[in-house]
Amino acid sequence: MNLIRYFFLIFLVNISFASSNIQVEFEQWKKKFEKQALINKISKKTLDKTIINVQYLAKVIEYDNFQPEVYEDTNTYINKRSTNKKIDKGVDYFNDNKDLIIEVEKKFQIEKELLLSLMGIETNFGAQLGQMDTLSALATLSFDKRRSAFFTNELLVLLKLIEEDKVDYKSLYGSWAGAFGFFQFMPSSINSYAIDYDNNNTIDLKSPSDAFASAANYLNKLGWNSNQPCFYKINLSEDIPKKFLNDSANNIINKKKLKFFMRYIKNNNDLAKIDQNFTAAIITPDKSIIANSEKLNPSYIVFSNYEIILKWNRSLRFALAVCTLKDKFENEL
Repeated sequence: MNLIRYFFLIFLVNISFASSNIQVEFEQWKKKFEKQALINKISKKTLDKTIINVQYLAKVIEYDNFQPEVYEDTNTYINKRSTNKKIDKGVDYFNDNKDLIIEVEKKFQIEKELLLSLMGIETNFGAQLGQMDTLSALATLSFDKRRSAFFTNELLVLLKLIEEDKVDYKSLYGSWAGAFGFFQFMPSSINSYAIDYDNNNTIDLKSPSDAFASAANYLNKLGWNSNQPCFYKINLSEDIPKKFLNDSANNIINKKKLKFFMRYIKNNNDLAKIDQNFTAAIITPDKSIIANSEKLNPSYIVFSNYEIILKWNRSLRFALAVCTLKDKFENEL
């Protein structure tokens, strides 16, 4: 018993020592980052009210290491995010904000169903905005070596937005990855696409007007086309060349016109009704996580709109869930 207690104490000491080391290294990183920020024309005044208070958040690294987009199979992922309960909540939200949402839909040519779908999946219509300190989350991910360059840039962009009084740094709480607001914008997305739609001299992505207009502007600028489909679920024939099967969201390859793929699709009656010259690709999202690497189901044929959603969030399953929920809203609104 004493031996067990001894080893347990050694374990606790090691954990404490490792945590202490990380804190020391993080404080050193903060000093280096402050110099980098000054070079990027972030004032000391802004740094003194932001970076000086950021903390290393171990929970952020835990979340980064376990993301449902990677580990959940496609059917599970989609079904969790397109429930009847979520649809009912979205319909209620639409009815409460109908004038604004229809106005934004007409102005930016982005369907209300798509906007509701994105908001529903990102934050459950504002109910799950995230409680992480955004500055600390971005600082933690910048300090972490794996994607340091990306998150360092996001942190610098956010500080610039604070410097220019475009966002209120006191309200910056959101996801573990540094996204915030009803549609979970990263700082670079705010900088490029967010709109002060109500003209009150600040961008508040937790207000319906700024949030919906910003999301619609983002999708419009990315090139969403309301006259094209997003995807169809298909049954593939076994003779399809494997080079046409995409299972990575980073780069959809081997695209062809829809009419080329029709020969490999068993259930193609619905597809026969749409423009055969649409550019398309085949995805088999579970191939990378299911033991049987030859598995062809579920399979989907995706179009340019699908890739627009991938630019919003680089996840095959996320984009499928968004378009699935969008289609369900079309039957309800």
